[in-house]
Amino acid sequence: MNLYSNINGKLLHILHRKEDIINGRQDLTPDDTPIQVASIKQPQGKTFRAHKHIPRPRAIEITNECWVVLSGQVKVTYYDTDDTILHEDVLMPGDVTITVGEGGHNYLFMQDGVVLEVKNGPFVGVENDKTFIG
Repeated sequence: MNLYSNINGKLLHILHRKEDIINGRQDLTPDDTPIQVASIKQPQGKTFRAHKHIPRPRAIEITNECWVVLSGQVKVTYYDTDDTILHEDVLMPGDVTITVGEGGHNYLFMQDGVVLEVKNGPFVGVENDKTFIG
């Protein structure tokens, strides 16, 4: 599910359910987003060519963030650029949520749980990285 701003029409959030993962590679984010997230479902024995990435300058203006729920239930609230609520949902194990733009988010652990958080860095401290909603 892609969530777009009611203000400017830009993509702000992506919610991808575990049960929607397909065979092969599925890019979850558009090619032009600073964070690239894909699901990859392959049979035993599948491999890829060994590789490394070429250093190149990248200018990232805003933090993009991805959460993968490993266990528990997490309520997510997605916000538009004007801090109004766009959507609320409950994330289950295997679900992925990605914020790719200027929208906000909040997470409430409804059960004991574990998530993986991935975002672009370097981290420059809360005071230089976040504006709180509400």
